[in-house]
Amino acid sequence: MSLIRRDDFPTPALPSATPASNRVPTGTATEIIISEASFRTAHRAHQQQQLLQSQQQTISDSSAARKRKREDRGDASVVYGAGSYKGPWARYEEHRPDVSGSEESGSEVEVEYEEDEIEAQPKGPLSKAGTAYEETTDGKESTEFHGSEMYDYQGRTYMHIPQDLDIDLRRPYPLEERKNFCPKKLVHTWKGHTKPITQSKFFPDSGHLLLSASADSKIKIWDVYHHRELLRTYSGHTKAVTDIDYAPSGATFLSGSYDRSMKHWDTETGQCLARFSTGATPHVIRFNPSMPNEFVAGMSDKKIVQFDVRTDGSKPVQEYDHHLGPVNTITFCDEDRRFITTSDDKSLRAWGKFIRKLAVMARFVLTIY
Repeated sequence: MSLIRRDDFPTPALPSATPASNRVPTGTATEIIISEASFRTAHRAHQQQQLLQSQQQTISDSSAARKRKREDRGDASVVYGAGSYKGPWARYEEHRPDVSGSEESGSEVEVEYEEDEIEAQPKGPLSKAGTAYEETTDGKESTEFHGSEMYDYQGRTYMHIPQDLDIDLRRPYPLEERKNFCPKKLVHTWKGHTKPITQSKFFPDSGHLLLSASADSKIKIWDVYHHRELLRTYSGHTKAVTDIDYAPSGATFLSGSYDRSMKHWDTETGQCLARFSTGATPHVIRFNPSMPNEFVAGMSDKKIVQFDVRTDGSKPVQEYDHHLGPVNTITFCDEDRRFITTSDDKSLRAWGKFIRKLAVMARFVLTIY
């Protein structure tokens, strides 16, 4: 084989009609003047043609890929079992996305399917710690002080409102001076209960103490501003505590429990002052803000009962029995002359004056569907 240089070929002569300005390395070019609109129209038509060709190619490829193949017809000498003769009745092969292209071309590749291991789940009965119907203690009232010191240098207990803060907790702030902000960070976490917490209440007005109730049948009070420590534990219920409520002064508080009892406690000393019961479970319990010696409780037997803490607690002074289901919440309104209750019967009921003489009928009933 011989090599021939390019120089050995004669260079063809260009026609004399072609000007030197139209010569380009790949041939000749002729200058044409067209409008911008015509150029864009022609360019879009070219792009659409290319897109149409691409789509047609994709459709043809997918059609070829979707073409299903039949299984092997099998051996005519085998009647039953694996590899038996199927003939024209052979089924179509199932589509398996994880099969590589080599298998489609005829080579057999065995794919093993592995199931994910199921993580072992802890066994045991379902927890009902939020209700805790089982008894936890013997029901004897007791209290225990946990704070670092019971009295300060002036002989004051934790009931004294602190005055060494950058805010005045004793000053009543008018509504126009109050400012509320969305919380942006976690300030502190109080830990001490052994089961779910069912209710918590700040000390009236000042909020320097936090009272918490739990399904462990315990009630605890915490410091909010100084050491943020556990101050005292109140024990006396045998089952989960359902609700708590401070008296307007904060000197005492009420508690209700699944043991079907309501108890009146001294906040400072932890002494149980009185016990109340109707044989039903109290779901909600509230002091009357204008009459601190009286309170109402919503019960599981559809009733609302009113007690006086100065009595022995053996019998309620008044009952409200117009609800058709257990009572869940009680809210005082209209300068504490009325209160509104909600129930499992899908209704809200507004009750009249807070008196003890006769049963007060509901002023209106709002049913929610």
